[in-house]
Order: sequence, then structure tokens, then C-alpha cells
Amino acid sequence: MTPMTQHFLLSAAAKTLSLASVARMTEEEAREAFAAIRWADNQGKPYCPKCGCVSVYACPSRAIFKCKGCAAQFSVTSGTIFANRKLAVREYLLAIAIFCNGAKGISALQLSRDLSVQYRTAYVLAHKLRETMAAQMNGAKVSGDVEIDGAYFGGHVRPTNWKKNRRDRRLRFNRSPKRRVVVIMRERKGRTLPFVFKAEDQAIPTIENHVVPGSTIYADEAGSWNALHSRYLTKRINHQEAYSDGQACTNQAESFFSRMRRAEIGTHHHFAGPYLASYADEFAWREDNRRISNGEQFLMVAGGAAKLPVSRKWSGYWNRKPKVEAAE
Repeated sequence: MTPMTQHFLLSAAAKTLSLASVARMTEEEAREAFAAIRWADNQGKPYCPKCGCVSVYACPSRAIFKCKGCAAQFSVTSGTIFANRKLAVREYLLAIAIFCNGAKGISALQLSRDLSVQYRTAYVLAHKLRETMAAQMNGAKVSGDVEIDGAYFGGHVRPTNWKKNRRDRRLRFNRSPKRRVVVIMRERKGRTLPFVFKAEDQAIPTIENHVVPGSTIYADEAGSWNALHSRYLTKRINHQEAYSDGQACTNQAESFFSRMRRAEIGTHHHFAGPYLASYADEFAWREDNRRISNGEQFLMVAGGAAKLPVSRKWSGYWNRKPKVEAAE
């Protein structure tokens, strides 16, 4: 018999990071690890985030540095997305490791239990990590063979008890106004770009901005994609007849939605409309990096968090008393 091919997530190459090793770090070791990631371009040695001066010294009484050039004081997380933190640096590293290890995502409730912090703390922290993932896709474009598809998330119309009173929830005028569509642009054997709209036909200008001219687009027979024929070589597949006809298919785009849907149902239970783009960005990042080890994923997210400035959206989120309820 031919031996069964081992799934990548079951292989030793996929497991290069141990949660136990991160959890056993002392706070000093965690600060040194984050410093090595943040200032990797200076061999892990700190420099001033304000003026860039490399002449800094550590304060003996506190875990901060002081710049000899501008006299600014800063910590290992100052000026990053973790600025103004209240948790230990080790907790942030552990949160990143837990977040990356969740193959289908991790809910804020689960993260709050694992870190032993309040739900609201875990909720904001998880969204900061999603913002870090999204930043790594900013300005990206796709080219070559590109599959485009849309899937609706959010909102719910409860079916009535009696069959005679039920409505066809597939029709647009019977849907919840909170419902949004995630439109995916996915290169075959390449990157994935998600965007959120109220309806599929609103995605056309965004598609034209992010799909390089000369690419071949594969889409289903939805009328929303008819306008793409004027700019791209567009091949369509009628899903009422087949999933693939040998000329066109959108199987890779649909596989992304399949994973995202399973994460919504099994992990998060609900994606709120205002935050749907954040979840879509997270799962696009996971999709594009699913074939690299959890250790590499950890370094990518930690390095991205160290480069991002203070979050304008999530810093002080709960103090602003948002009208929109939490998504999980």
C-alpha cells in the first residue's frame, strides 16, 4: 500500500514553538526576547523610538531605557501596538503564541481564560493581533490566475414557527440589514485579499484596484461579476451544473470561506458587521501562512506588533463606550 501523505500540521516542521517554553519565561527573559525581535535590525540592542539615537542606557531602578540624545524615556513596548500596557511582556508573548497556535482562530473568551485576564482585555488584545496581521497585507495586489467569490456573514433572520409564514432568506430583501458580504481575491498558489461590502456589486472598483491588469479572473455566474469582462479575461463557472468544468472553478476561494465559516460556527459563533473585516483579514493571513511553522508565525506577528504604532482604533477602546456590542 502507498503510505498516506502526512498533513503539514501533523509534521514536526509545523511545530517549532512550545507554549510551555513561553509560559516558563521570566519577565526579564520576555523583555529580552521582545527586544531582540523589535530591534532585530540593531542586533537586538535598543535605540530611541523618537530620535533614533543608538546611545541609550538602561535605568537601574526600572525596566526602561533613557536616550542620551533627546533624554526620552522608553520601554521595550513604547511606541508599539502594545504601548501603555498593563500586562507583563510575557503575557503578550504568550497571547501571540496562543493566537498563532489556533488553526481556526481563538475566541476572546478562550484567550481570557488561558491568560487569566478579563474578557474585555482579551477582546482588545485579540483585535490588536488581527490589526497586526492585516497590516502585513496593506497595499498588496494579486495577479496571474485570480479567483473571486463572495460570501455573506453576520445578521440573522429567525425562521418563523409555521411553514406558511416563512420567507426565503436567500433573497436580498428578506435578509438582515446587518448582513455583509466578504469578497475574496485569491491567487492560485498565492496571496489572499479580503474586503467587506454591503453587496457584491460594490466590490468592482476595489477589484480593479487590487487585481493587476492582464490577470485571468475566475468567478461564478453571479451577475455582480459581469462588469469584470470589460477589463480582464474572465472565465465563469455555473455552480448549478458543476464545481469545475475543466476550464474554470473557484474552489480555492470557496475553501477559504469554508475555513472561515467553520471558525465562525465552531469558535466565535458570531462575526459582528463592524468587525467582520478584521476577522476576514485574520483568516486571510492564516490561509496564506498555513504552510509555515507556528514558530515562524509567532515571529511574524510579534515582529509586526513591534513595528506598528499605537492603535488608533483599539487603544482606549472600552473607555470610549462604543455603541456596538462585542463580536463574541
